[in-house]
Amino acid sequence: MIEPLPRGRNPFDEMGVARDAQGRAHYRARPDSLVAMLKASVERETQARALVEVGGSTITYGELWERATRVAGGLRGLGVQRGDRVALRLANSIDWVLAFFGAQLAGAVVVPVNTRFTEEEVAYVVEDSGAAFTFAPGAALPDGAPLVVEDLVPDDLAAIFYTSGTTGFPKGAMTTHANFLTNSENAFRCLSVDRSEGPEISTLVSVPLFHVTGCNSQLIPVLEMGGRVEILSGPLDLDGFFEAVGSHGVNQLVSVPAIYHALVRHPKFAELDVSGVRWVSYGGAPISESLVERIKEAFPGARVGNGFGLTETSSLTSFLPHEEAAAHADSVGFAMPVVDVALDEPDPRTGVGELLVRGPNVVAGYWNKPQATAETFVDGWLHTGDVARVDADGLIYIVDRKKDMINRGGENVYSIEVENVLAGAPAVGEAAVVAVPDEMMGEKVGAVIVALPGRQLDVNAVLGHCRAHLADFKVPQYIAVREDPLPRNPGGKLLKAHLREETRWGKPLR
Repeated sequence: MIEPLPRGRNPFDEMGVARDAQGRAHYRARPDSLVAMLKASVERETQARALVEVGGSTITYGELWERATRVAGGLRGLGVQRGDRVALRLANSIDWVLAFFGAQLAGAVVVPVNTRFTEEEVAYVVEDSGAAFTFAPGAALPDGAPLVVEDLVPDDLAAIFYTSGTTGFPKGAMTTHANFLTNSENAFRCLSVDRSEGPEISTLVSVPLFHVTGCNSQLIPVLEMGGRVEILSGPLDLDGFFEAVGSHGVNQLVSVPAIYHALVRHPKFAELDVSGVRWVSYGGAPISESLVERIKEAFPGARVGNGFGLTETSSLTSFLPHEEAAAHADSVGFAMPVVDVALDEPDPRTGVGELLVRGPNVVAGYWNKPQATAETFVDGWLHTGDVARVDADGLIYIVDRKKDMINRGGENVYSIEVENVLAGAPAVGEAAVVAVPDEMMGEKVGAVIVALPGRQLDVNAVLGHCRAHLADFKVPQYIAVREDPLPRNPGGKLLKAHLREETRWGKPLR
């Protein structure tokens, strides 16, 4: 029997937290579904602004509800039934939100699709999920008589977020209404504010809505609190950022460290009035203590903090609050109030083991992947694949990644997926993909390649092959061509740590 680790000096408000007979925590009095949550906000804040597309249109809570119910009716008219999956391929926009909630109001299951996927990757997600309908770029949203399915319950499936797997095939994390609403409460408790302040919160969604950070930890919590969600087309829309903060008075920012790195060095930043910014959160990639200090200096009136989580935990697992942010920049913080953590087979000397997570934010398993589900979700515990230690204060430190993942500015890249593509590239005999440290992005993708005997390797041809089969963020930015075979142990296992140490990368290719 796995026992949770002590919570140490965990700083989060635990009011309203209860535990069941098995000791598992949950929040009391949460809404039954995303539909019930949105309806309550609409009834409180009908005329308040709900969504702002930076540089575009604005809609109120009342308009959000009315238009989403018509999308729901349109889906039903197209034959989409309760429980059917619908793929969502739109870019960040008000239409993305209308599509998402329209599907919820119809009782359907949303499948957000990474807009940077190749058509081959998109086809896999759509086919694997069995999507009955796809919200396609450039197409009008379905429209019909208003429809609201109101009898949804917490354990009903609400969405499937696809996350890359070590086999090279994405896995669909089955996210219930309870998962979403637990994470929404977790996100609120990170802010350290009174609930009455909710309508005053305005968040800027610059990260993709198809990721759990943008959808689960910004869009949904702020709509539940009755605040305003401003949406950027993408994280590199710096002009939109300056408009949202400088002209619209957005007071909550969430992004990956690389974006803050770029922002605070932008020539226009020095002229920006940031006095109204109250919260600056980051996560999704390693961050240095020096960058934390630069962020604190750049936003002197804000509480800063580091959020850590996984698609499988519906976003937040832990959070490092303002008071700890610089002193413990290498930590991902304390477990959320309803999250228990444990370590599997910790090393007796270092205390390091695989991080296990338990809580009502942990998803129901992987869609159509019974074996992967059985291996990853064991006796109520999620085996994260992250190797970690937890100190006596309850601070969590991620020290390695068992899954051999590269974290490129918040985008997860699994080496085996890239290696599988490289194996089919012209003149490639063998290849290994590893993380290359990068000050701005945290990590970039590096490939070490050994050419086939008697063949000359054309790096540009290899890159072209990768671009044809991989999303752009997965394409290697460093390539080292090696004459000797890749280093392996006697059992034939590739020695990636040895490879990282001995490879001299040179300049990035892009």
